[in-house]
Amino acid sequence: MDSTFRPRAVAFDPVAFQFLEAYLDSFVKWDVLHFFYHHAHAVNTAEAVALAINRDSATVARELHELAEAGVLQETQLGEVQVYALSNDPEISAGLRAFIEAATQDEFRYRAVFHLVRGRSWREQTYE
Repeated sequence: MDSTFRPRAVAFDPVAFQFLEAYLDSFVKWDVLHFFYHHAHAVNTAEAVALAINRDSATVARELHELAEAGVLQETQLGEVQVYALSNDPEISAGLRAFIEAATQDEFRYRAVFHLVRGRSWREQTYE
């Protein structure tokens, strides 16, 4: 990445940043959460989510499981099939909504991408 790239330090919804820092460490998770935000009542297998977001099913399965362990998704065994749904925790819902809405703004999206590319320490770094 160009050394002159500097994410803009514009104030955004702190809930969106907190959600980003707490739960997103990959672009696959971003895609998964975007899917579940827009399909809030969906209950799907990893394969179905992978097909919907055009990602590798093994990678999606791993990321779904991590999001379930973090409490963002609910993981349920239905017979021989593992299915996933969005958590009904109001704090998770508010964080996801804040993140998805903030991600429609270019400057927040740049910061979020920078966070995923450079790692979780983006906030402490200085850009002079």
